[in-house]
Amino acid sequence: MTGKYPIHTGMQHAVLYGMEPRGLPLTEKLLPQYLKELGYKNHIYGKWHLGSYTRKHTPLERGFDSHVGFWTGHHHMFDHTAVETNAWGLDMRRGFDVAYDLHGYYTTHVIRDESVAAIRAHNTSQPMFLYVSHAATHSANPYDFLPAPDETVERLAGISNYSRRKFAAMLTELDQSIGAIIVALSERGMLDNSIIVFSTDNGGPAEGFNNNAASNWPLRGTKNTLWEGGVRGAGCIWSPLIEEKRRVSHQIMHISDWLPTLLDAAGYDMNMLPSNLDGISVWPQLRNGDVTRRHEILHNIDDIWGSAALTVDDWKVVKGTNYEGKWDAWYGPAGDHDTKSYNLSSIFGCPTGKALSKLKMLPPEEEIIKLRREATVQCANGTRNKCNPLESPCLFDLFNDPCEFENLADQYPDILEVLLKKLSDYNATAVPPGNLPLDSRGDPRFWGYTWHNFGDELAMFEVEHMTESVGE
Repeated sequence: MTGKYPIHTGMQHAVLYGMEPRGLPLTEKLLPQYLKELGYKNHIYGKWHLGSYTRKHTPLERGFDSHVGFWTGHHHMFDHTAVETNAWGLDMRRGFDVAYDLHGYYTTHVIRDESVAAIRAHNTSQPMFLYVSHAATHSANPYDFLPAPDETVERLAGISNYSRRKFAAMLTELDQSIGAIIVALSERGMLDNSIIVFSTDNGGPAEGFNNNAASNWPLRGTKNTLWEGGVRGAGCIWSPLIEEKRRVSHQIMHISDWLPTLLDAAGYDMNMLPSNLDGISVWPQLRNGDVTRRHEILHNIDDIWGSAALTVDDWKVVKGTNYEGKWDAWYGPAGDHDTKSYNLSSIFGCPTGKALSKLKMLPPEEEIIKLRREATVQCANGTRNKCNPLESPCLFDLFNDPCEFENLADQYPDILEVLLKKLSDYNATAVPPGNLPLDSRGDPRFWGYTWHNFGDELAMFEVEHMTESVGE
């Protein structure tokens, strides 16, 4: 949304809580606000999680024309309540209003139906930005961490691990929702002039992390770690505008690049972008397959938790780690990568497959198998040199060792020194983390048991509670 590293927005430590009196700084200009200048109609359906302390922090005040979804970091996908920091409240909004009427309506279906409705109602003479921000497969609440429709879970009875089965059911529903969106774009004649991006904010919460059941195998680490399993995101971009199609991209890109990349694709005057962005446009390279201009990725610097990681070309340094190293291993299951057992007929028969066939853009079977093979991360069974970043920084050659088995810090001390110097230089530009103590006045029980933009009403809150005190 900003085109910046978290160290330059104050968002580098932990997560934003609903009772924190802050949000993504209002001084930051967001992607939809830039797109507004090009005449775009902007919609967000699903998760926001960039602040709801005041209305000014919420989507409709930050460039979006519509929002149906939730403001905090997660919620239960049927009852739409969020348990957070020992507080509980409803978190489902339609614009600024609490969407009580959506109770029991599975969140993935809400996001699907709102997205499809926006496409069907759209004036195609105007460009559109549709931000589909799914709750799946995020952990929900302690009483039901992986909510999914019972009938979908039952259809996946072949998966013996029940948590993995529910995870798969959540993902199945998400997958089907994407098919509905693709069909809607096709029916409106919009698909042949669209850019569709699948992206992620972090690796999966594996083997019980946050009581979830994802897998980052064979990569190391999990969500909220700086290992490749936590930062190397699965992604896909599809568009008729891409010249070099049907390929597995080995181009280097960081999530901060999406803002300038999509603005470039939309025809924004790139000379008008602020000079302090960390992201760069890689749109020309995504189109033609060339090497991008990005050579460095700052994964994060968190001086509170004492963790940092930086990749420069093929080299990555990991300094410190989170959770005192508890989640620094390799987590499965490995999954089935046998292309012979892959159900190709499901691709050709699904709604997206049929829509792409109409555009003559669905790859043939042999090409799909080839792409799957190329997209599978392979790691040699090399020596797993001991690496404890809590004791000393670790160095990895990601080109030859994407699974971070072999710590090369002792073999290449000069390279390690260069990367550590770069980390230090980055840290010198960091703004302090913006985290604030929780404000009990934001507790949902004071606002009808809803997560609320309580900062707008603190004066009224104080008057009401003062009156109660006087009355007592």
